[in-house]
Amino acid sequence: MGGYLILMGLLSISSFSFGQGCIPELLENVDFPGTDIATLYSPDAQHCQMLCTQHHRCLFFTFIRADWIKDDRHFYCYLKKTDSGEPNNRSPLLGVTSGYSLKPCRPCLSQVYQNVDFPGEDYRSLFTATYEDCQSVCNQDPHCQFFTFVNDVFAPENIRYKCHLKFSWTIPRTPIVEAKAGVISGFSHKVQMTQSFSTDCQGKLFPGTDVLGISIAEMPTSSPQHCQALCSNHPKCTYFSFNSNGFSCKLKNNPNEMVMKATVGVTSGLAAHHCQLDAAWVEEAKEGVDFRGSDISYVLLDDADACQKTCTQDATCQFYAYANEGFSNKDFWRRCYLKSTIIIPAPPKVKKLANVISGFSLRNCV
Repeated sequence: MGGYLILMGLLSISSFSFGQGCIPELLENVDFPGTDIATLYSPDAQHCQMLCTQHHRCLFFTFIRADWIKDDRHFYCYLKKTDSGEPNNRSPLLGVTSGYSLKPCRPCLSQVYQNVDFPGEDYRSLFTATYEDCQSVCNQDPHCQFFTFVNDVFAPENIRYKCHLKFSWTIPRTPIVEAKAGVISGFSHKVQMTQSFSTDCQGKLFPGTDVLGISIAEMPTSSPQHCQALCSNHPKCTYFSFNSNGFSCKLKNNPNEMVMKATVGVTSGLAAHHCQLDAAWVEEAKEGVDFRGSDISYVLLDDADACQKTCTQDATCQFYAYANEGFSNKDFWRRCYLKSTIIIPAPPKVKKLANVISGFSLRNCV
């Protein structure tokens, strides 16, 4: 690890549009102490800035770099917010970089990271001659969001030149879905809930049927179609089961067989990895269902239709929940909660590792 250094050159930004309030400059060795709202792993300050940009509440951040020496924290990204929109304090501090959200801007993650590993979330591996070839494969695979390449001097020798393709969710996920009287929830009509393919398909569902098998992931969803969209987004998902009683979506992987069992309240279906699913379900509001959490803000509106229109018109809103007069607490009547989650590529962990190179897909770059 001796002599290790992350190259802190400015991230190449493609189609960067500077609007009012867009502050792309990074402040090296400047700390914005306090006012943390979340802590995530990130390979460098530019990626930390992207995380802040997509977080619904983050306005600015401080990133702990690889050359930080006060303790063993490295690659920590602290997302921050204040009511004023500005840091309460600024102070000089070696080993950190601070900056602002780029919500008015359009960035691209084109940097590669020498001697940095993105461990986890592998779904496919192959051997390539160079990291550029590895990144090219990632660019061409719609499921690949980032990668790690093992170079020609890595030990052990038997995995040199290995290219690890890695997955990250690219569609919004509702953190909590639950039955609740007096609440109507739904999605922005502009939200992208499926990948883009030239060939359309309806998708195959099996009502009243459970498909047996070990789940590779389980998460809350609002409908079988929502569950199918998530299954289709995950490279390892072959089929799924949605339980309407608990709004539970189980993603399963078994390319060898599909064992079905008649089960009341469960709908199963197949993934659609190579065609464009019908996303009409996104426009259907769910009565008596609450999408709890991930609030951006709330506004007072007369009905759920107005709430949906407000969410659709708000570039940051992905889904919403509206409390009508059937809700138990009158203090919440007419509240329209606008909501969003982070969907830019985000490695689950980032760490130093000699003789590997990591980076992101360039599909969003011009």
